[in-house]
Amino acid sequence: MNTLTSRIIGTGILFIFVFLSGVWLSNSGKPINVVILTIHKLIGLATLIFIGVTIYQLNQEVKLNALELGASVITGLLFLVTIITGGLLSTGNPVVAAILTIHRIGPFLTVLSTVVTMYLLVNHPQ
Repeated sequence: MNTLTSRIIGTGILFIFVFLSGVWLSNSGKPINVVILTIHKLIGLATLIFIGVTIYQLNQEVKLNALELGASVITGLLFLVTIITGGLLSTGNPVVAAILTIHRIGPFLTVLSTVVTMYLLVNHPQ
């Protein structure tokens, strides 16, 4: 198994942990459990850093084309939107319905974008 394949598997495992901790957090009730929230945030941040480092290192080895870089940027932006909306939800202030909706849809869009990005990176022309 090559390094890129193992990193893709690692990314998938991290996403599973992000989703599971998010469900755990959602089901923990109000007020939000700070320990579960911290675990969820740290796993999400670790996932973002892991993907960022993977893309950076790959770009150093083989220059990525515009489509691959664009997909990477979109993935990063979706990740940031999901993190920001999650942060807004965790403040304890009244939640605007749009923020909750974005945070519920954001993770799925982020995973979809990550899958597309990883597909492009795996099939990078040599």
